[in-house]
Amino acid sequence: MIPSSGAERAGYVQAMFGRIARRYDIMNRLMTFGQDLYWRRLLLQKIALQQNGRMLDLGTGTGDIAGEALASGKTALCVGADFALEMMQVGRLRAAKRNVRWTGSDALRLPFAGGTFDAVTSGFLLRNVIDIDVALAEQHRVLRAGGRVACLDTTPPPDNWLRPLILLHFRLIIPLLGWLVTGQAAAYAYLPSTTEKFLQPEALQQKFAQAGFRNVGYQRLMLGTIALHWAEK
Repeated sequence: MIPSSGAERAGYVQAMFGRIARRYDIMNRLMTFGQDLYWRRLLLQKIALQQNGRMLDLGTGTGDIAGEALASGKTALCVGADFALEMMQVGRLRAAKRNVRWTGSDALRLPFAGGTFDAVTSGFLLRNVIDIDVALAEQHRVLRAGGRVACLDTTPPPDNWLRPLILLHFRLIIPLLGWLVTGQAAAYAYLPSTTEKFLQPEALQQKFAQAGFRNVGYQRLMLGTIALHWAEK
């Protein structure tokens, strides 16, 4: 049973990601048929980081987005922040991510001054936070005026003829694959459970606007099961 209360849920999520850290990237490639690599590049296009930009990647995990940003050659500083320390420890071992500034931090209480960053990104973070409004307010706070934010997350599948097949994949295939690859079926039962209960893209778009962002847009990906949102301060 996934805890619903704040501290218990945070502890559950933190421990869960710790257990799957070493096989996390492999599972992402398998679950998305390698499409997550394209999604991250698309996300970075949306923030349009300028030369010598300062970027914060929240819920950085093993640092895939942060590493991709540094590889572009435009980023002067890329901070990868997460409260799942085991995930970052795995990322730190990879040569392509050696210049990421790894930081243990909570997305609801960021340890940065206002206006520090030119861009804030996140991949599959918001579905896991206890309070989306607070998380977005913090991202807005640490961005400079004119800075951009972009996030990827799973989203409830559209209500069409594909929905039953997608739900079957979520509820049966992904936990089975998670068990075979990581030995952690429960962690990959968490994914479909939280996805089905998460906000529709339109509702998350409204959350960004309520947090003070402007020019908020989104794009559905992978048969409507992934949403990329972007906005500007």
